[in-house]
Amino acid sequence: MKISYNWLKQFIKLPENPTETGDLLTDLGLEVEGITSFQSIKGGLEGVVVGHVLTCNPHPNADRLNLTTVDLGNGENVQIVCGAPNIAAGQKVPVATIGTTLYDENGEEWTIKKGKIRGEASHGMICSEKEIGLGGSHEGIMVMHNELVPGTPVAEIFDIENDHVFEIGLTPNRADAMSHWGVARDLKAGYKQQGKNLELITPSVSSFHVDNRSLKIPIHIEDSSLAPRYCGVSISGLKIEPSPSWLQNRLKAIGIGPKNNVVDATNYVMHELGQPLHAFDADKIAGREIKVQTLEKGTKFTTLDEVERELHEEDLMICDAEKPLAIAGVFGGLGSGVSENTNKIFLESAYFNSVSVRKTAKRHGLNTDASFRYERGIDPGIAEYAIKRAALLIKEIAGGEITSDIDDIYPKKIEDFQVFLTFEKVNKLIGENLQEETIKSILASLEIRVNNVTETGMGLTIPSYRVDVQRESDVIEEILRVYGYNNIKIGEKLKISVANSSKYEDYRLQNIIANQLTGQGFHETMANSLTSPAYIKLSEQLKQEHSVNMLNPLSQDLSVMRQSLLFSGLETVSYNINRRHSDLKLFEFGKTYHNYISGRVEDKHLSVFVSGNRNPQGWNTRENKGNFFYLKGVVESILDRLGINNLKAGSAKSDVFSEGIAMSSKKATLVEFGVVRKSVIKHFDIGQEVLFADFNWDAVIELVKTQKISFNTIPRYPAVRRDFALLLDESVKYEDIQSIASQTEKKFLKAVNLFDVYQGSNLPEGKKSYAVSFMFQDENKTLTDKQVDKIMNKLQQRFEKDLQAELR
Repeated sequence: MKISYNWLKQFIKLPENPTETGDLLTDLGLEVEGITSFQSIKGGLEGVVVGHVLTCNPHPNADRLNLTTVDLGNGENVQIVCGAPNIAAGQKVPVATIGTTLYDENGEEWTIKKGKIRGEASHGMICSEKEIGLGGSHEGIMVMHNELVPGTPVAEIFDIENDHVFEIGLTPNRADAMSHWGVARDLKAGYKQQGKNLELITPSVSSFHVDNRSLKIPIHIEDSSLAPRYCGVSISGLKIEPSPSWLQNRLKAIGIGPKNNVVDATNYVMHELGQPLHAFDADKIAGREIKVQTLEKGTKFTTLDEVERELHEEDLMICDAEKPLAIAGVFGGLGSGVSENTNKIFLESAYFNSVSVRKTAKRHGLNTDASFRYERGIDPGIAEYAIKRAALLIKEIAGGEITSDIDDIYPKKIEDFQVFLTFEKVNKLIGENLQEETIKSILASLEIRVNNVTETGMGLTIPSYRVDVQRESDVIEEILRVYGYNNIKIGEKLKISVANSSKYEDYRLQNIIANQLTGQGFHETMANSLTSPAYIKLSEQLKQEHSVNMLNPLSQDLSVMRQSLLFSGLETVSYNINRRHSDLKLFEFGKTYHNYISGRVEDKHLSVFVSGNRNPQGWNTRENKGNFFYLKGVVESILDRLGINNLKAGSAKSDVFSEGIAMSSKKATLVEFGVVRKSVIKHFDIGQEVLFADFNWDAVIELVKTQKISFNTIPRYPAVRRDFALLLDESVKYEDIQSIASQTEKKFLKAVNLFDVYQGSNLPEGKKSYAVSFMFQDENKTLTDKQVDKIMNKLQQRFEKDLQAELR
């Protein structure tokens, strides 16, 4: 949210240094994320001076150019080439001197330099209104008053607005600060705590009166729960034209483009007081009546952005006798707004139900200044005051007369909230004993009325604009932020409790693996748990009926909870590849969400992604693509680090893999990993191979708890390695060899390793060759060749018998 410093100073006398005010706002909970400068004319006309044209003669080398001699008031006359048709000797004109920076209508800067035009020197530029930002005319140079003295800076002649703009990171609960008036109200409370009693200047509406009653437009409310308060008034005899410069500058400073004097006035009051307003062209209101109602589902309505929308049966609409005019609290209609031909308006100031507005805005994907305020909750008590303020401002800048009484439909007044505040709770939550008078002073500065005081506490009335203050703890938070978090003293004693936690706690195991993966060059990601329902179609194993749907989704692409970490991870992979980061190693600890018949379930997962090169390219490193076996090594290193081994390997069951492996314990599948199918990655516009591992983290944690760690001394005697080259049927798996070897020799066999696989020429059809190494070791003595030969013979016999193997 943007707040103009000059605008704030209309309500409260503030120091010239905006940084001091910005620091106070941050201390009060309205965090100032940045302070920027604003100039109504970019560059502030620095370097542009009044020049006196002494001579004006045709350019010798160009028909449409003139050579002028200009007095710039510094004792020297300069020659300037000018192509404007209205240039003449004796004129006083604005001249951009050498080195002056000007800005075009797109904000792009360009600097005036000494140069030659068609062979003649030119020392500056005689400017038009448009070139220096003082108007839209570009047909000729700007001719100024003849009384002006040459050399006078043009910035001293015209009223240029110089302002500072606060960018405030407004939290959703601070609806009361969505205006300059609200921010000024907070500053008053903050400065009062510092001992400075600053007066808050309220815009006066005492001059409001009805000129005549020639245009009464009745208002009918269908459901007062959706529109608890609705005010309207008519104004006639208006002249629609551009707003005065002071109003345009106020709006431009906070990033709002001026439209016309009526629309600008409604925007001005909204940002001034926080009350959204809307002006309807009264001649376009059929039947001269306003109806606030819902319409049938599917009703067509075209909004100001020229988009035709289908209405929902719960959308609250502003209608006339025949048609809808606007979506209440969200957006106006294309055919009912103020145009250059408008001469009478119906002005609306209302309080709409915040939940209704929020749902309607989200349904139609609209986010306007009005909906931003209504969604968070505005002050129901300010509607009449705001419409008077806007009506007077419109009369001031657009003329006209107020031609009806204010019709204020407010059947059930919203009462201020009552809270009882106990002194004990204040001191307990704040951590410091505040004096009763200090508490009263802070409450008074926040316009929280003290009704009664007892020995234990106070009865309070909360003003209607503080929609977020409903409980005792909310009041205490208000006291604390005004008192100042920095003013709470730190005690000399530090009281802490040490909790006993298991080494198998989830966060401990996550930190262990996260540290290991980052050490291997991986980066941790955190994806949104909300995702698109369309991703379910990428896997037949994901079911629509298992989705956890959002009741009030932010958008269609974020309407369900994810059933897999794969797709959110592929979004990240695609995002990086599209930005020329194609070598990726990523991991994420996250949850998946399922809606089963038995109930909703959350499962913890660890996902790992590899795509592109394993390591950054360099002069001393070769291109080394991440492949299936690299990912397999990463997966095994994670399991080894957690002490998990002796898992059963098999084919992955997930259909997102073109090839993959699943590793399981006796109770559950711990991890599936492999190469993601091309049809899946194509959906994310990824053209390179992506490897994916999905750990069932819940199952991993449970298995880790059952693992027992044993320690042995390092063997003092050497190990012996022997190799076999086995000719086998194609159907034989490596795990068959490993299993037979471990069954045959349980005492001395320490490891089995497959180090070469060959299929091709010189081998019988349907056969393959495995080169397998066996490692033997006796922890008490050195093994002899005779012992090792005996073991190898036993292994050979088993392989020949069980696998029909042959030694090559």
